[in-house]
Amino acid sequence: MYDSNLIAGKLRRWRNYLRTHTLPSWEQIPDLGLYMDQVLTLLSQYLSFLPQKEEDEQVITTSTINNYVRTKLMPAPDKKKYNRIHIAYLIMICSLKQSLSMSEIQKMIPAEFKEQEIKKAYTEFINRYAGSTNYFIDLIEKEAEKLFGEGAEETPNIDGFVLQTAVIANLSKLLTTKLLDQQGRPYSADAVADKA
Repeated sequence: MYDSNLIAGKLRRWRNYLRTHTLPSWEQIPDLGLYMDQVLTLLSQYLSFLPQKEEDEQVITTSTINNYVRTKLMPAPDKKKYNRIHIAYLIMICSLKQSLSMSEIQKMIPAEFKEQEIKKAYTEFINRYAGSTNYFIDLIEKEAEKLFGEGAEETPNIDGFVLQTAVIANLSKLLTTKLLDQQGRPYSADAVADKA
């Protein structure tokens, strides 16, 4: 059983947070060479929306970043200093790893991008992120109105709402995987129709 008032309040707070939270533009990311502890602090500010099990848990750890470099998911730092390119990679990786595998992310943002390519990819990412956030807020508001608005059932079907968000997440993941599977293949309308 869910507490309807608690859920309604959480949905309002989440909506308000999403309306105000934005990822930094390319120009807003520092480009002066940061050490690892500075990178971790910066990412915790930029990515405060990501779920954390413990209140003092970091969004990302030193060993995780080192692993991304080692596996060539992102470029290596320059003399242990991270610049704008590295931060942009980390913002995209951390945001996308909530629903995609590392190999899927690597298909989307290869580590060998030049600065202008990563700037373009990052700018596209934050624009798509903002648009998708607005779409998500609209969806949540419509569903919340059905659950808690005027004329709603006395006992809202919150279990059904949770199930719906899980199915939406699953379908989004499946579509992304199918699109990434087509990457680099010659376009064929028949092949796409057959796969669908």
